[in-house]
Amino acid sequence: MTPASPDIWSPSFRKVRLTDCRPHATRQRMALPCAILAAMQLTVFAASSLRDAFQELGQLFETEHAGAAVSFNFAGSQQLRTQIEHGARADVLASADERHMRALVDADLAVAPRTFARNEPVIVVPAGNPAAIHALLDLPRAQRIVVGAPAVPIGAYTLRILEAASSRYGPGFRAEVEARIASRELNVRQVLAKVRLGEADAAIVYRTDALAAREAVETISIPADLDVVAEYPIALLRGASQPQLARAFIDLVLSPAGRALLERHGFR
Repeated sequence: MTPASPDIWSPSFRKVRLTDCRPHATRQRMALPCAILAAMQLTVFAASSLRDAFQELGQLFETEHAGAAVSFNFAGSQQLRTQIEHGARADVLASADERHMRALVDADLAVAPRTFARNEPVIVVPAGNPAAIHALLDLPRAQRIVVGAPAVPIGAYTLRILEAASSRYGPGFRAEVEARIASRELNVRQVLAKVRLGEADAAIVYRTDALAAREAVETISIPADLDVVAEYPIALLRGASQPQLARAFIDLVLSPAGRALLERHGFR
């Protein structure tokens, strides 16, 4: 899989070596392989929480479509939306919420989104749970809480959870939690990293991210009637350079095989 190259952006890209497309290759050597690569290059913008599952889906897609190369740009959904609005070129967008996708559809930049997965926020704490947090009600025990920024889907979901919790636990609950917020991160993997690095006593991330962290964190479920369900839409982007490949990738994500793979990574 090869990287997209919007040089003005700095999200994480997958990288591979393209031997015959190196700058020092001769023009004759570069022309055919690079032209073929460009003709089969699919660029997918995807929310950070999809990283592990989509990398595996990309490998499966390349296996099923000989000669195709998938590149991924993983970032917060709000960052991906901004990039697309400012002219970054991609073929497919998979968002962690409907809000940012809807804005792109309204701007005629994305076409006919379909929901392909669901996720749910959970609390994560470092292994050993030093702050003794066992439920959402215990969250104010943490001295350093990390959440997503309000524009980030996980941050917006967190605010909804805190608002609902304040109705049950009292209006002071949200204020107590917010007084202990040490940072608001731009994507959910950055939130998770703070816990893994010991820079937070607790954080709210997606269940799939908690599963990916394995023994580095402990997971605490949020009561179902206070939690939210995150719906993930996927869509073809207007002006896609590879519309047929893009539709084929979307079909794979929506297929029984794609859904089974997503379920293995904790999505519903």
